[in-house]
Amino acid sequence: MPFPRSSGILLHPSSFPSRFGIGDLGLEAYDFIDFLKNSHQQYWQVLPLGPTGYGNSPYMCYSAMAGNYFLISPEKLLEEGLLIESDLADLPDFPADYVDFQEVIPVKVNLLIKACEEFKTKATLTQKQAFTKFCTDKGYWLNNYALFMALKDAQNGAGWHNWEPELAKREPAALAAMEQELAAEIFYYKFVQYEFFRQWSELKNYANENGVEIIGDIPIYVAHDSADVWANPEIFALDEETGAAALMAGVPPDYFSATGQLWGNPVYNWEELEKQDFKWWVLRFEAMLDYLDIIRIDHFRGFEAYWAVPQGETTAMNGEWVKAPGVALFETIRKQLGKLPVLAEDLGIITPEVEALRDQFEFPGMKILQFAFGSDPGNPFLPFNYNRNAVVYTGTHDNDTTVGWFNVANDYEKQNLLLYLGCISPDGVNWDLIRLALSSIANQAIIPLQDVLGLGTDARMNFPSTAEGNWQWRYQAGVLTQELSDRLKTLTLRCGRAPIESSVS
Repeated sequence: MPFPRSSGILLHPSSFPSRFGIGDLGLEAYDFIDFLKNSHQQYWQVLPLGPTGYGNSPYMCYSAMAGNYFLISPEKLLEEGLLIESDLADLPDFPADYVDFQEVIPVKVNLLIKACEEFKTKATLTQKQAFTKFCTDKGYWLNNYALFMALKDAQNGAGWHNWEPELAKREPAALAAMEQELAAEIFYYKFVQYEFFRQWSELKNYANENGVEIIGDIPIYVAHDSADVWANPEIFALDEETGAAALMAGVPPDYFSATGQLWGNPVYNWEELEKQDFKWWVLRFEAMLDYLDIIRIDHFRGFEAYWAVPQGETTAMNGEWVKAPGVALFETIRKQLGKLPVLAEDLGIITPEVEALRDQFEFPGMKILQFAFGSDPGNPFLPFNYNRNAVVYTGTHDNDTTVGWFNVANDYEKQNLLLYLGCISPDGVNWDLIRLALSSIANQAIIPLQDVLGLGTDARMNFPSTAEGNWQWRYQAGVLTQELSDRLKTLTLRCGRAPIESSVS
């Protein structure tokens, strides 16, 4: 669906300042929303909010519907009476500008366990009723997720396809026995989900009340080692004997990689999904729209055709394109949930068929300014080639920051950019690209906070195809100044992207 002319900031909650070593849903999150409001920004875009697994990637989660409990604010737990001041004393001296996951996770887990035990014995009647209602309302995914996580802990973190056959294949008697044996652990995983969604709901309400909508992210694929695949094996392309991915997701060789990208996720058994009237996908969208305003679909082209690589391959070279029932899927979701507030990540190998699928449902596509200056005037990322139903970014979480990109850009790109701009302004190339994005005809413009702050490569969020050193960047307290807000507000007003009441006041 087309959106009104507007703009916003891309920032994952883990990047907030916090004395607990990782950004959370506490005071700094509310201060960030105040910054957005004061700067006349109408969107806050986040990365996937699921519980991260190996590598801490928000794109490889243990559940497509659960929340990342490491984002729970201990100070909010203190306000609830589930922690006491001494619980928050003597914290490690965490780095201020990045997340040290190895240090953070055990500290956060210990605090959450304490809060859970306190909840068991001291929760008020109102709290107990709210928890029971949450478990009932979310039971369609929560029960499988909590059991999956408890079993995974009991199996020393092993992937589900390496569990005992009766657990891997979900034999009812075996699961019933483990539900009794692991009752305390299952309760804990339900509690942290309850608390994540309670804190997130309060934050989202605050954002919406202040004119800010939240854009979330749906990765098209889910991790093989996830509650979703374990609980719904029939809708994934799995080896029936071993449970391994029989067909793996990825993208074929291209200019950037001679061997392509092999992601390893199992692709979908679309034939079975169609038989089920796409029930799992409908539930997934419904769950996301419970706590997001707008959804960005990652790797949108996979809904028209996807690259499938056979089991045993070590690169993505020997795959094939397989048609996907994107039209039937989105028609079904729209029929059940209404017109979808969706953005399509349509980067990569995009065919006329992919564009037709995107346009049939009026999903805005993405334009990346860092991609605009490496070729000729026909480059679709140059602003004069945009249509209005699009969202423009200076860069995304997968790109370098604009300052970092410009520092290593080749001479051809730099010359093209200089010809386009006339000169690099005294404010820096980051503000030049922000101005280009905001002044373009694209209905929406989203700017990574790193570009607003003018940071270099050290502030990059992700290096694709690199297993370590990602998802760690954090900004430090005090950098969101009034001067910065005023600069962004002025440019937003001049480019006609402020809320209507702000533009006429």
